[in-house]
Amino acid sequence: MNVREIEAAALDWVWAHRDRFALGDDALAADGQVNRTWKPLGELTQVCASVARCTPPGDPLHTRVCELLDFAWQQTHRGELFPLMQTLEPFATYPLEVYAAFASAGLRHPGYEASAAVLTRTRGWRLTEQYPTRRLGVLEAERRSGIDPHGDVPRALGRTWLGGLPEPWTFERAAGYALTHVVFHLTDWGRTTRGVPADLADYLLHWLPPWLDTCLDARMWDLSCELLAVAASLPRPPEPAVLKDAWQRVAAAQTTSGAIPEEGAAQDAAGADPGEDPYDFTDCYHSTLMAAFAAALATAAAARPPDVRHAARHAGQGAPG
Repeated sequence: MNVREIEAAALDWVWAHRDRFALGDDALAADGQVNRTWKPLGELTQVCASVARCTPPGDPLHTRVCELLDFAWQQTHRGELFPLMQTLEPFATYPLEVYAAFASAGLRHPGYEASAAVLTRTRGWRLTEQYPTRRLGVLEAERRSGIDPHGDVPRALGRTWLGGLPEPWTFERAAGYALTHVVFHLTDWGRTTRGVPADLADYLLHWLPPWLDTCLDARMWDLSCELLAVAASLPRPPEPAVLKDAWQRVAAAQTTSGAIPEEGAAQDAAGADPGEDPYDFTDCYHSTLMAAFAAALATAAAARPPDVRHAARHAGQGAPG
């Protein structure tokens, strides 16, 4: 199975299970679980927006993700829920982060953007305590929503795990997810390799392959797919042999339904495929989305001429502003 087939199968699974991303009555409840309502919808939106950007309009996969984007936008009542969410939770950042994914696809609500711009100028918003990677994500969400970022991106980057160029042996699960999202924020979710400063790009080029191999050996498919997305977002990708081996292992973990589990094997001890839908939605939706995301970026990166990749690397010598 090639990378394109992995992407297509993953998107087939997402399409077949799109109703599981729908917002229920608890989406606006005071005791609602954001990680089970808005988070999956936002992740669906971001992946589809990114895939749509790097897939030609005439491609059936482009049509599929655009249909999924329309489905997701309808879930928000075409953006009308965002002002209401801001009223209910004025200083929660997740509404703006989810909205930014829609805005990156051209789906916008001017009224929400205007009210959010007022909110983000307050001291309360600027002083909200956040993990460094989350702070970087909020700054990026503001920019994509047409709002002046409330802080300095290079300074925020310097406070992240990856931004400090840590000892490579300190890599572990939490650090892995932090570094992937730093790269996603710097590159506008794979849109431009120029967002990665040269020192970070060189550091990742050297250490990403062993980290990826470690995660694949541990059958951490979700994080492995995120690392593959990072590999496709760098000005210069890792060696082709590294990526080929990684994608072969991801393909082996994908079930006939197109789903990929977050962790563990997709086959039993006898090597038999577990059949259609062997996993609960919450145990595979994110890793399946990440497989589609990484595959789309990898396909687009492979299509870029080498001189374009080289020029992009040298154009990204400084941190983004």
